[in-house]
Formats: sequence, C-alpha cells, structure tokens
Amino acid sequence: MARLFKQETQIVSREHVFPDLYERYVSMKKVIAVLVIVVLLSEGKLFAQSDGWGSVSGRIVFDGVIPVLPNLVEKGAAGCVVKAIPNERIIVGKNGGLKNCFVYLYLRRGKPLIHPDLMKSTQEKVELEAKDCRFVPHSLIVRTDQTINFFSNDIFEHSIHTFPFRNDGVNRVVPVQNQRGIDLEFPVAEPLPMSIVCDLHPWMSANLFVVDHPYAVLTDKNGNFTIEKLPAKTVTFRIWHEVYGYIKLNGKRDIKIDIPDGKTAKLGIIKVPAKLTP
Repeated sequence: MARLFKQETQIVSREHVFPDLYERYVSMKKVIAVLVIVVLLSEGKLFAQSDGWGSVSGRIVFDGVIPVLPNLVEKGAAGCVVKAIPNERIIVGKNGGLKNCFVYLYLRRGKPLIHPDLMKSTQEKVELEAKDCRFVPHSLIVRTDQTINFFSNDIFEHSIHTFPFRNDGVNRVVPVQNQRGIDLEFPVAEPLPMSIVCDLHPWMSANLFVVDHPYAVLTDKNGNFTIEKLPAKTVTFRIWHEVYGYIKLNGKRDIKIDIPDGKTAKLGIIKVPAKLTP
C-alpha cells in the first residue's frame, strides 16, 4: 500500500511536467470508481438494508349475489372451438373468494427494499399458452428480468397483441402447433396490468402485469394471497381487478400496513360489493 501511495504521489507531483499523462490518470480513476459502483449495484450491495423482513396476507371476497356470466363462445360456434369457452373476467369460488386480483407493493417513485433471496427471479421464463382458443393462464405477472414464452398446441394460428403503457407493444402471430413459441421481453415496469388479445379470435383475452420487484401476486381460487420477505416497515399496497379496477379498503386505494419483523401482518377480509359489477 505504501508503495502504491508513493507511486501515486510521484505522478501527482509531476502534473505540471506531464499534464496529459496526469489527466489520463485522473480520468481512469473516475472510470474505475464508476465501474465499481455499477458492479455493487448489480449485486445489490449498495441497497439500503432493512431492519427485518416479514409477510402480509389477506383475502378478497365477493359481497353479494355472485354473477353468472354466460360463456363467451359455445362449442362449435367457431371452427377452433372444441368446447365452450367460459368468461373468466369474474371468477368467484364457492366460498365467495374472488380470483385473479392483482395485489402488489406500490411506490410512487423509486424501488423498494428487496430481500437478498429475491433480488433476481429464480424462473427465467413465464409461460403463456394458447389452448383451445383461450389464453392460459388468464392473468399473469412477470418481472422485468424475465421473458414470456408464448406458445400454442392448437391446430389454428393465434396472435398475441399487447397494449402496454410504457413498453413497446407486441403484435405477432404464432403458427399452428408451435410448441417452441416466441419469447417476449418487457424491460420496463408498468403502472397497471395490460390487456392481451388475439386479433384472430376476438374473444381471447388475458391480463399481464410487468413489475420490477418480487412483491406482486394474484389471488387464488379462494381469494387468498400472501406476499413474503417484505421489508419490516410501513408499506403501501394496491389491489386491481380487470372488472372492478382498484379495490379499496376503507375507501382508499392506497392500503398502508406495518410489516412486523419475522411475522405476518393480516389484512383480513376485503369485500368487493356486488353492486360494482357492470
């Protein structure tokens, strides 16, 4: 270390004798410093540390008479429809749970503290299939470090047409029984889920939410959700559904909750009034 310091001192002391050499030396030090910061950021080593990590859970239920939606297309109504295609925009379980609600951590700007285990997605690709003239799954979440593989086993062509807010739109055709599919990238987080349609079969639709953090989930068939490894602090969540839009708690779309270290915060039951059904 002393030797390096001595060499640096000699160079600095000669800045007037070798001005070009000295300027190049200083510029190189700045470049190296920037590269070090970039590497540390990529590894998550410069992120602020949380005092602990906890979870949140809750349940979203339909409050009122459950709507019975007619099938979108009946069997045989179109050449590719081998069986009736249900309307999946509202799926309510036997116990009243509302499926496919997007529950996600919300920040007006910036990124949240992320648990070290969740810095990068463990799954590189998320699958979206055209099956029996439907998108499967109907709703999905993808992180910006993941790709979507859209494929088809159907004997008819399908297209995928996206309507993002911030990413570039996609409008591509997948050939018949293309099991390899096409890979789609969405490098920018979206403020809300985007709509996906097939231009060749107008009843086909799905919802895709692109996020840049791991704290977003979909409610299951019973309306339940759990998000784990959250920073132990006050955080804000939002809940969105393709029919009901923002689902509010106590009249507010921004749901604030304190996450306890090593424990699970309970949001309880959140009701969606039947009268909101269009």
